[in-house]
Amino acid sequence: MNDGSYDVVGLGNAIVDVIASVPEKFLSDWHIRKNGMTLINEQRAKELTQAVDGIELSGGSGANTIVGVSSFGGQVAYIGKVADDRLGEIFVEDIHTSNVAFETKRLREGTSTARSIIFVTPDGCRSMNTFLGASVLFSSDDVNEGMVKAGKVLYLEGYLYDREAAKGAFVKAADIALSAGKKTSLTLSDGFCVDRHRCSFLDFIRSHTSLLFSNEAELMALYETENFVDALRLVGRDVPIAAVTRGEKGSVVVVGQEQIHVSADLVEQVVDTTGAGDQYAAGFLFGFVREFELEDCARLGHLAAAEVISHYGPRPQQSYAALASSRGFKL
Repeated sequence: MNDGSYDVVGLGNAIVDVIASVPEKFLSDWHIRKNGMTLINEQRAKELTQAVDGIELSGGSGANTIVGVSSFGGQVAYIGKVADDRLGEIFVEDIHTSNVAFETKRLREGTSTARSIIFVTPDGCRSMNTFLGASVLFSSDDVNEGMVKAGKVLYLEGYLYDREAAKGAFVKAADIALSAGKKTSLTLSDGFCVDRHRCSFLDFIRSHTSLLFSNEAELMALYETENFVDALRLVGRDVPIAAVTRGEKGSVVVVGQEQIHVSADLVEQVVDTTGAGDQYAAGFLFGFVREFELEDCARLGHLAAAEVISHYGPRPQQSYAALASSRGFKL
């Protein structure tokens, strides 16, 4: 599939998404928190899955990003844990179809493959209810050292930080990458994830991170401020490069005290915002490993985000490479 090297190697929660369009009332009837991620147990996952006629797609934030990089034409690999069950088979089949190298051994006993039941309301907001299952039964033994060393950039998903064993794998992978002279990148994933792991995240950002991805709310949560300008100033001190998304307001790339503001692409109709941040990261990472100017990295990120929010599902339906070429990018 490639010459033994990768543009980006991702590490995160391997999840199958169950996506369903629902009216606003459904959220209140089922006591679902809107427009965020809520962790649920296996029983709740079964109940919510049975309550709707959903579409099952291979997902997981980090995996979505890696598939996006592949759509641009990047060589990619992914490390994550699924169970030896039907949903695990869906995940593996989908990710291989997307030209992603995936070799992690499946969990043979115990819990089932992780799933995120995503309810999309008419306003395009997505409310995620996630059973982490096998995805967090991930340890340092699952880190493929050769694969990590073969990547130009390691992409780490903040959601994986929820268990100590997984956190150890997270740090191990970053140490391997940095020791091999490679770049590391981290996505904060979710405001509630930041609230749970703020101190650990800050330590990791300052000691192990070359490139940080965050949205506006997550960044302000990280620094416990309601002032976005202050959050940008603070992150500029902690990480070499930060790419901060702001929805329809675009994004800000922070390099020290320099700020590069980039406008978002216009979208005729927002259908489903699931995966918007994941795909922004995909475009940015692809440009980054190709040594594009940072503004162009962000432009590729917005191109990918605009495509994914125009349809259901967190992964591209059109070739990002074709879309980028039509915009004048020479990939």
